[in-house]
Amino acid sequence: METEEVNNKKGIKIFLSILKYITIIGVTITITYFCTINFTIKSYLTGSDSTYLSTKLNLVKNKLKDTYIYDLDSKKMIEYAIKGYVAGVGDTYTQYLTESNMKDLLESTSGSYVGIGVYMINNTENNTVTIVGVIEDSVAEKAGLKVGDIISKVDDKEYNGTQLEEVSGAIKGQEGTNVKITIIRDGSQIDYNIERANIKVKTVGSDMLDGNIARIRVTSFNEGTAKEFLNAYNDLKEKNPKGLIIDLRNNGGGLVDESLKMADYIVAKGNKLLITTNKSKDERVDKAKQDPIINIPVVLLINENTASASEIFAGALKDNNNVTIVGKNSYGKGVIQSVFSFTDGTGIKVTTDEYFTPNHNVINKVGIKPDIEIDQDEKWKGYANLPYENDLQLQKAVEQFK
Repeated sequence: METEEVNNKKGIKIFLSILKYITIIGVTITITYFCTINFTIKSYLTGSDSTYLSTKLNLVKNKLKDTYIYDLDSKKMIEYAIKGYVAGVGDTYTQYLTESNMKDLLESTSGSYVGIGVYMINNTENNTVTIVGVIEDSVAEKAGLKVGDIISKVDDKEYNGTQLEEVSGAIKGQEGTNVKITIIRDGSQIDYNIERANIKVKTVGSDMLDGNIARIRVTSFNEGTAKEFLNAYNDLKEKNPKGLIIDLRNNGGGLVDESLKMADYIVAKGNKLLITTNKSKDERVDKAKQDPIINIPVVLLINENTASASEIFAGALKDNNNVTIVGKNSYGKGVIQSVFSFTDGTGIKVTTDEYFTPNHNVINKVGIKPDIEIDQDEKWKGYANLPYENDLQLQKAVEQFK
């Protein structure tokens, strides 16, 4: 009995030793596995970025491939990976551009696109997509769409204000095809079937105001904007205006060259228009190349949405001609982006330069401060082409000529 007991104890000891040994092996393998991965990642962190990036992406890709229960869209995932990599720069204006993004960018600067011809905003008060402008002679105007209309559906799909980009994409399409727009006006729902057309965006509009004051509105700086501006001025000049209001409100910018051409019509030849610095801190100065064409008093109208190339124009006139600026402090985008395209139709938009006014004043994150600050009534903020009686900023600009 004692012998059997001893043998049992020996057996238990052997079993426990084996179990302990197996446990040690198991733990060692586990620790080694994680240490190996950790060591591999750490070694790549101190090595080349490209090696680490490809290795890390492969680790993630393989883990998703092995464990994710649904199908993977590899192309979409790669696009998002590149977008995220570029977003890591931490600069809002530096972006990876998909084929669709590149197409939209080219359309926005060329001044034409296929759609219906409306300007829309995300109305944060009621989370709706609201029409704030209808392009003159567009299919939208002919169909009867109006400023203030809320776009609730496109082709029977509902949208809210946070989906502004999706609404814009849904409305655009092939020329000659139809799109169904459901709008809400005064509480009633109305459906419009509109045939998409090539929309030529007029970036310049003009009119004569009371007191024989001319106004030229510039909504963006696209190809040919400077020429449109000059043509508008020459037409108004025949009416012998005593002053000119240049309205840059809600002008988000565009092509810097077009902005400089416009400033060249007003600033004295040889004067500085713009100072630009690049990554190497090399300074480039753009100067007026011709004698001024416009020599009547000028007042500028700006607001919180006046940005980029329009701030360049405002800064050039403020520093050189001491023009009176009316409205709200401008947006403060004082950096320039260059667009680089790739052979697959994608591209990248990179912040390559910072610019300053002729007096070397900073614009980026500061903006252009108006001489006379005045806001619009809350009801009309963000709207384009307000009736004169509702446009407090325009009324104040006219007052400067009295």
